[in-house]
Amino acid sequence: MTAPTASPAVCPRCSDEAVRTVAHSPVPDVWEVLQCARCLYMWRTTEPARRTSPGAYPERFRMTAEDIATALEVPAVPPLAAR
Repeated sequence: MTAPTASPAVCPRCSDEAVRTVAHSPVPDVWEVLQCARCLYMWRTTEPARRTSPGAYPERFRMTAEDIATALEVPAVPPLAAR
């Protein structure tokens, strides 16, 4: 397994610089989960470049500050299904 890379300077989706680490793997230095403070995008450091690198993130899924500010709705997270 690949060790996590250094936290990126910007979010792959919206290019904001406010990226924080929200979780670490149970086994030290295997992966981290990062989150953007502006668009709330989250990713694990072991994911492919198309999910973690601003230059490789798909253009059609990128967001600007204006896109976020004028969004009609932020989708709610549905409740967990009963087991």
